[in-house]
Amino acid sequence: MRQIDVHKLADEARFNRFHGLVLLWCALIIIFDGYDLAVAGIAVPSIMKDMGVTAQNAGFMVSAALFGMMFGAIFLGTIADKIGRRKAIAICIGLFSIFTAAAGFTHDPYTFSAMRFLAGLGIGGVMPNVVAQMTEYAPKRIRSTMVTLMFSGYAVGGMLAALLGKGLIETYGWSSVFLAAGFPIILIPFILKWLPESMPYLIKENRIEELKAIVARVEPNYRPDANDRFALPAADRSEGAQIGKLFLDGRGFSTLMFWLAFFMCLFMVYALSSWLTKLMASAGYSLGSALTFVLVLNFGAVIGAVGGGWLADRFHIKYVLVGMYALAAVSITLLGYKVPTEVLFILVGLAGASTIGTQIVTYAYAGQFYPMAIRSTGIGWASGVGRSGAILAPIVIGTLVGLALPLEMNFMAIAVPAVIAMIAVLLINHKRSASAHPQERSTTPSTHPSHALGSAPAASSGS
Repeated sequence: MRQIDVHKLADEARFNRFHGLVLLWCALIIIFDGYDLAVAGIAVPSIMKDMGVTAQNAGFMVSAALFGMMFGAIFLGTIADKIGRRKAIAICIGLFSIFTAAAGFTHDPYTFSAMRFLAGLGIGGVMPNVVAQMTEYAPKRIRSTMVTLMFSGYAVGGMLAALLGKGLIETYGWSSVFLAAGFPIILIPFILKWLPESMPYLIKENRIEELKAIVARVEPNYRPDANDRFALPAADRSEGAQIGKLFLDGRGFSTLMFWLAFFMCLFMVYALSSWLTKLMASAGYSLGSALTFVLVLNFGAVIGAVGGGWLADRFHIKYVLVGMYALAAVSITLLGYKVPTEVLFILVGLAGASTIGTQIVTYAYAGQFYPMAIRSTGIGWASGVGRSGAILAPIVIGTLVGLALPLEMNFMAIAVPAVIAMIAVLLINHKRSASAHPQERSTTPSTHPSHALGSAPAASSGS
């Protein structure tokens, strides 16, 4: 009889076609998710003009999606640990595709806000699930790189929104960029068929044959056997209140610090995503030039995410994040001052790298901090609580814009949260991280007999 430790097997596997396909699917989902989120910020000037709303009211309209994201991240992130990650991801895609497209048919701020709230449920819910998915299956030595590479699709989606926005809004009006967001609905059948399910969930549901087929793809040297047994380590059991487990085993204070870091970073991300176009336009740049800054912001985010992940796999991820938050504080502050256009583009790129890129690396850190069975829950709650920062950002900055304050004051207000987030990350107790205790994963039938599940006849290695 063999006792199979799927956690260790996934950790030590070599990157292969299976990992590449998981990365491709997750990145594609995040690209569309990023598009759906960025599209409102791209269209804000046109929506304000068409609907006749003030800057502050436009801030509330943008925040409707972010308010939905808070609930989506908490509930659709948590429910994945109960119904399976694949179903949860499919539900989220359906929500953000259908209701973002529906927002394009609205003609008043109230209906628009309602559609964006419903879309936000899916936008927020899909993020913790794909991070948990990628973290679970990525080989440990390149885990941060794979998670941040996957999540850089978020910035690609933002660039896609800016590129399409420049042409579609001028030609067909702002509603066209929302209607284009309905396309991802066609992905759902393929995701339900091809995206692998979470391994702890399969063990819990006693779907051993499906688990064997996945394990054989993760590690091609594995040969299924009728006597193979799979166990859930103590840290990865999913019975009981999921939220309570985030505060067990010395994780409580660090969980609060993750929530604070998410709040502050998401405030910066959505302040820039929602108002950079308007701020640059008010500084004298044309709409086309202001949208170019959005492209540069998201291009910088890709560099920051991939570069931050690469550094996190080679150095301590906690201190890589501290450095990235420090860079955010400096670069965003300098955006408010008069500098040559070339320097301004560099600063915008650095701001994207150190806000959107840093948020992606923070997701990767949270994914490594929590045990596998509560990973979606941990990321979901951090993301959900952090959404309150995302909700406040468009409103707060919109209010400042309405007060016609000097440009540097607006950017200083966006930069202050970077300092607070840096302190929060410094206070996280990395010794309580799941990645710092690999020995807690190993189990034997004698230590956890009630969770060792027997298997039916061996399955083929194909899937």
